[in-house]
Amino acid sequence: MTAYQIFEIASMAILVAILIFDLLIVVKRPHVPSMKEATGWVVVYVSLALVFAGVLWLMGDGVKAGEFVTGWLLEYSLSIDNLFVFIIILSRFAVPKEMQQRVLMIGILIAIVLRGIFIVLGVQLIESFSWLFYIFGAYLVYVAWKQAFGGEDESGEKDNLIVRLLKKRVNLTDRWNGGKPTVMIDGTKYVTPFLMVILALGTTDLLFAIDSIPAIFSITTDPFLVFACNIFALMGLRQLYFLLGGLLDRLVYLHYGIAAILGFIGVKLVFHAMEKNDLPFINGGEGITWVPHIETWHSLLVILGSMVVATVASLIKLRMDAQRTGDRSLHLGMSEAELGADGHYHIVDATGTAFYRPLQVRHSPTGTLNVIDAHGKEAPAADFSEDVLREAAREDMDPEDLDEVRRRLREGREFDERGDREV
Repeated sequence: MTAYQIFEIASMAILVAILIFDLLIVVKRPHVPSMKEATGWVVVYVSLALVFAGVLWLMGDGVKAGEFVTGWLLEYSLSIDNLFVFIIILSRFAVPKEMQQRVLMIGILIAIVLRGIFIVLGVQLIESFSWLFYIFGAYLVYVAWKQAFGGEDESGEKDNLIVRLLKKRVNLTDRWNGGKPTVMIDGTKYVTPFLMVILALGTTDLLFAIDSIPAIFSITTDPFLVFACNIFALMGLRQLYFLLGGLLDRLVYLHYGIAAILGFIGVKLVFHAMEKNDLPFINGGEGITWVPHIETWHSLLVILGSMVVATVASLIKLRMDAQRTGDRSLHLGMSEAELGADGHYHIVDATGTAFYRPLQVRHSPTGTLNVIDAHGKEAPAADFSEDVLREAAREDMDPEDLDEVRRRLREGREFDERGDREV
């Protein structure tokens, strides 16, 4: 057994142990992580990735270390799209805030397993059919164009195939049952929203893997490195959700940065296919020698540059909008609502920053009772304290919403998706 094989086994064992430890914490102590806690875990996972790369380099394999860092940053960048979809899915299923860590953790574990299977199949295919790089490259260029100019992405807004099949074939209930996948009601077993949402998260992530895994094959085709890059990117994704959840929708140019990365990687894959060409109808089945060779460090610069430019441009626009509207908050983290001493409603984010916006309570198209601010930002009423909702029941509200709030408060019930969960 070589030193590299020992490293593969040892690193996978350590990663599995860390994932189990993290899962046990989430299961035994469900809570909404503070910004400090979320930041700490992000730092831990980023540090682990850098240690992993450092060990590779110390083993004398600087090439693999460079490929890992580039692939990891590529996967991390492309995973930003996952965060947008996670926000949509958790909102659609009205996941209680204390349950969000658990559903994200288990959903990501499902995603890791599915990605592992996809990686093994992908490596086998490209080893047998190198011309697949032409298809992968063209597909990524198409996805890049769609990302930049194709309008709104509806991923996560509609149920995927597995969720639709379950809805047709099993008994469903709105009761969360303490985060258990099923519950017995009058002698009949029902599937809870907990099971539905973790399946939605895990299987929807696989759709993004169709983009990101072909992209990372442009960096390395070593299945261990590809899988490691995916694990390290996904491991930090859950805490990024809590750290950046309120900021993502305000980084308005981020999708252009992701599009630039995908377009570059797509072109790189096509160039690689041309170099290794064995299709008889292209250059007589011979490799094309004049094609530019893109090094790993070129890819690293493009990935970092694209994300930095997109983020800085978004923050500049954010500042310009703030100067125009007077709203200077960044809304980091998951927001909470409070009634200020001045009688106005404030949204207070995890940093303690407040911004002044009138709040309304209204029904969503799905029947959820939601709180919405003046800029259209919406969240389930379950995310807000009872005191805030009592103060919201004022005469200047819409009469229908006012009656609904008062009725539910009189009944002593929490504001969940159906309003049927006892306090």
